[in-house]
Amino acid sequence: MSTTKWSIDPTHSEIGFKVKHMMFTNVSGKFVNYDATITTEDDNFESANIEFTADINSISTNNTDRDNHLKSGDFFDAENYPKLTFKLTSLTKNGDDYKLTGDLTLKGVTKSVTLPAEISGLMKDPWGNTKVGINIDGKINRKDWGLNYNAALEAGGVLISEDVRLNIELQLVKQ
Repeated sequence: MSTTKWSIDPTHSEIGFKVKHMMFTNVSGKFVNYDATITTEDDNFESANIEFTADINSISTNNTDRDNHLKSGDFFDAENYPKLTFKLTSLTKNGDDYKLTGDLTLKGVTKSVTLPAEISGLMKDPWGNTKVGINIDGKINRKDWGLNYNAALEAGGVLISEDVRLNIELQLVKQ
């Protein structure tokens, strides 16, 4: 067996999330700057070693005031905790379904998470590069990492949901 290294193709990838706002609409955001170290034995992703980081200061929700609030101590506290990290601990396959389990660190707190994933087969692009696609579509509770800020609504309920839906699309390129 040989070790295969992969890199993220940033032009075909997105680290996205959605959070319910005022109990009825979703606000979407993403991290613009991120990186990963990914290795597999041959091309077998069940043996993958994945370490991922995202720059908290690159958060973008298309609203500067909201982005600055998310970077503040009310949420991510980017000044003291500038990185989000994920380190894979296991990848299991059941039929065509995968589950990624790993340690997610936000705001200095590390918790194990298990997220459903889809992994495409290997494909060659028109320029001869071997690629694979990974879609991770899961849910976490932001309060598990100390992101507790909220405000009560006059009509009842809260301004921001505790649940954060992840929508991560990665296209990896074999090195």
